[in-house]
Amino acid sequence: MEKKATSRWWRAVKITVARRFNLHLDKAAEDDVISSITKNSEFKGANLWTLIFAIFIASIGLNVNSTAVIIGAMLISPLMGPIMGIGLGIGISDFELVKKGARNLVIATLISIAASTLYFALTPLQEAQSELLARTTPSIWDVFIALFGGLAGIVAGTRKEKSNVIPGVAIATALMPPLCTAGYALSAGNGYYFMGAIYLYFINSVFICISTFLIVRFLKFRKVRFADKGYERKISRYILIIITITILPSIYLAFRIVDKSIFVSNAQKFVREQFQFRNTQVVNKSYRYESGGREIDLLLIGYELPANVIDSIRNNLPKYNLGKTTLQIRQGLNAKQEIDFSQIRASILEDMYRNDSARNERLIDNPAARDTFPDLTGEMSALFPGLSYYAASKAVFRHAAANKQDTVTLVITRFSRRPGTADRRKMQQWLTARLRADSLKLVVE
Repeated sequence: MEKKATSRWWRAVKITVARRFNLHLDKAAEDDVISSITKNSEFKGANLWTLIFAIFIASIGLNVNSTAVIIGAMLISPLMGPIMGIGLGIGISDFELVKKGARNLVIATLISIAASTLYFALTPLQEAQSELLARTTPSIWDVFIALFGGLAGIVAGTRKEKSNVIPGVAIATALMPPLCTAGYALSAGNGYYFMGAIYLYFINSVFICISTFLIVRFLKFRKVRFADKGYERKISRYILIIITITILPSIYLAFRIVDKSIFVSNAQKFVREQFQFRNTQVVNKSYRYESGGREIDLLLIGYELPANVIDSIRNNLPKYNLGKTTLQIRQGLNAKQEIDFSQIRASILEDMYRNDSARNERLIDNPAARDTFPDLTGEMSALFPGLSYYAASKAVFRHAAANKQDTVTLVITRFSRRPGTADRRKMQQWLTARLRADSLKLVVE
């Protein structure tokens, strides 16, 4: 009796789940779906002009680093049409639709790259912004976004009632920005950016196509039938070849991207945990993942790390699953020609901001700490040699004649050799700025 009750309960659950997730509910007529996707696969007339306008908008957005403009360009872009056409054609064995979709996709891709190259060749803003650089290095998340975005797109495309899913998919899968980035790379002569952008575009296109194929087959769309059975078998072979050519490289690419993402994550953790030195700082780092091997390249400033310390750090690479990774460290004379002063400046500003934020929090939590000053012994000794000692504190100066008082920062110093007038003036200016004093009195003993 108990078994029968359990069986009925389990059957009820399965029926409920099947009804909830039934994709056949509200499905549009197959002929309507095929007609709509086939129409959107073509690039001529309004579709072609819309594509060109969208390319220019996306290029401007990447150029001025405006996310909102880039999203707007992706919303009006018709690029998904031929990709879904290819996936549908493969799913229903319509070789003519596959050829049509592929032809239009190639045309759209070439026109997009040409239009973006023209824009970036003419624009006076030539610096690569963060939005543009983000499209040069695909990650595993791009694969997932393209796959799930494609699934959402074709599910929405097969419904009777059209929703806002398609525009959302166009934004998520981001087909337009990589093509604009490829155009920028061509105008700038940067082959690395070009290959990275095309790589990302290829990933998005392939996985949207695969998603379309999977849903079409899941919904059991009728395959195209031919009067000539021999011709039908020939078309089936062509479709199988296309599926193989599409899926096998995509599996390899997905594996490579996953492996690279894991490597970069492990490398970042390794650098963050192993290079915690008081007087040595990593100011530039790069992680190279290539077929020939993997490499972590670091640029250090400050005190040079001894060879035995570097060897000890290298021995820790296997703990982070980086056993076959080469660690390249540049410091001292080896780093002289490699130093990027803008990177150093950014690192110093970051540290200053972090220290100032911590100091401000302490002042808020402890008002008594507002009259304390940081220890400047090391900095003053480096800037003004011969320092014996110094003292700094808040002092109240009362003026007897004027019957008023001023609170100033008083700094008393002593040097082994008394500094000249110019050095004292420089010291006064530096201390005023460093201690953030409204007014400062310097006494040199």
